[in-house]
Amino acid sequence: MKPYLFVGDISLDLSLSASHIPVPDEKVHCSSAFEGIGGVVTNTAVAFVKAGGQAILVVQVGDDPASEAVGSQLAYAGLDFRPRHVAGGLCRVVTILEPHGEKRLLLYPGVSIFPDEATVASLDLTAASHLHTSCFGSAAYSLVQRARDAGMTWSIDLEPATFAGSIEVVADVLDGADVVFVNDRAAEAIGPNPLQCLRSLGVKSIVRTRGPLGAELHTGDTVIAARLPAGLPIIDTTGAGDCLAGWFLSGCAAGWSRATALGRAVNAATFSCGRVGAQTGYPTLEDIQNFPIKTEEIA
Repeated sequence: MKPYLFVGDISLDLSLSASHIPVPDEKVHCSSAFEGIGGVVTNTAVAFVKAGGQAILVVQVGDDPASEAVGSQLAYAGLDFRPRHVAGGLCRVVTILEPHGEKRLLLYPGVSIFPDEATVASLDLTAASHLHTSCFGSAAYSLVQRARDAGMTWSIDLEPATFAGSIEVVADVLDGADVVFVNDRAAEAIGPNPLQCLRSLGVKSIVRTRGPLGAELHTGDTVIAARLPAGLPIIDTTGAGDCLAGWFLSGCAAGWSRATALGRAVNAATFSCGRVGAQTGYPTLEDIQNFPIKTEEIA
């Protein structure tokens, strides 16, 4: 089977564990610090490979030291990594972790938040069977149109920052999408009846991530819910939603039922929260093979 194509953001992430969020002019000493490669689409591609899939990752990087280092740092992941180099700096993300595992994020987009139009126009879509992307750059609209014209399926990670003001801003990339991943914060930003709204825009299936409540797969009139495995530590939730998306897509690519793919994806995402950082906690199938799959059809 052809690999999946992932096109989107890549960043250098700094995660700091703090007892609390600083008030103005307060200096809070942190108990731990971790630096690594991140990015919504990059994380999803890494999780996809960890789950057994084959992935091509296309990103744009700059000419700063962080950009020069990303290739070697991603070498362990087993990706077909295809960066395009331009002038500028890599995206940076600072994450402040509170003791209960929740996070606060600061983001500098740099040049790696999304590839430019020239990169998108040069992509060989025939090398892949499915496209996964976000909408962090204007070239995302051209990319999805190319996939649509080629008869290729695609999925979208729907981040609230990409549709500030109205979900209609991203209507063109949603129309016909095979799967859209949306968390509760994004659902709230869409407005009343967010799932109905997404379906009205042409989305075929929706995976809604619910944090400690697990996740739900909405397809037509069917809703499948997956619950978290019990007893796993929650230290850092950074990248857990990306892990879930990667595992779900990989399971679908492997021919698992969507219920099994969702259940394993929730197990993998929960497992990933047991370590500081995003990709460092992503499991392999062997890591979670003994976890029970807790799914049920609820509608």
